[in-house]
Amino acid sequence: MAELDGVYYKEIVEQALREFPNEACGLIAAEAGVPVRVYAMTNADASPATYRLDGKEQLKVFDELEDRGWDLWAIYHSHTHSEAYPSETDRRLAFYPDSRYLLLSVADREEPIMRSFFIREGEIEEEELTIT
Repeated sequence: MAELDGVYYKEIVEQALREFPNEACGLIAAEAGVPVRVYAMTNADASPATYRLDGKEQLKVFDELEDRGWDLWAIYHSHTHSEAYPSETDRRLAFYPDSRYLLLSVADREEPIMRSFFIREGEIEEEELTIT
């Protein structure tokens, strides 16, 4: 089970609504398994159907995580017109098997839905997610 502070959830929802109709994306860092920071990132695809973390931003964040002794807790992105479930593209491009993937559906912008998954070797495993 994963717990995400409501403040971080709100940050992600606000980013997704701001970037709509394109998908929003970013990373969440953790210290001792507890999320400590959301890194909103540029979707280099600038697309309503796909996302790609900006490479330079990603390297900068990974350097900061290493410097602070933090871990990558989650990779997140929004789905603008579909449910909060990994697409075939999401499954194919899941390169971090130890990280969870948070998907936020803003298909209904009044009632966003976030779900958590691990994607390992193309297999999708949902994890219970609690917003605290």
